[in-house]
Amino acid sequence: MTDADYEFGNAGQGRQVPDNRADYRLTATARATLELESTMPGPGKGEDEGGRQLACRIRDISARGMSLFSKEPVSLGALLPAWVTLGEPDQEFSLMLEVVWCRPCESEFLVGAQILQSDETAYVEWVEAVATAMAAE
Repeated sequence: MTDADYEFGNAGQGRQVPDNRADYRLTATARATLELESTMPGPGKGEDEGGRQLACRIRDISARGMSLFSKEPVSLGALLPAWVTLGEPDQEFSLMLEVVWCRPCESEFLVGAQILQSDETAYVEWVEAVATAMAAE
């Protein structure tokens, strides 16, 4: 595959979208769950109420970002907790994403997200896993 063959974010729609990638991206068969609304603690121990999550297919990944397919639009600039699974179910990463762009793509939405470094997440483990995957390519 050459760089000319790789149209990140264009989704074959004939539009030229600026490519702001600083890292090479891998196509991935992975899943992400975005937390759109957090749960409210309930009155009893372990009883949480509300909350809303959105399961998404990942289109491609890098150490600092990803693009994914969503069933609904996601607000630009939103900071969303996410759980990403790469291949194996026991390899789940808790990450914080910032939505950079979102646009319609056939019957879904294509979302570009930046992964934010945070002490509360598995950011370092994520970077290591992506580096391992790139070395295997």
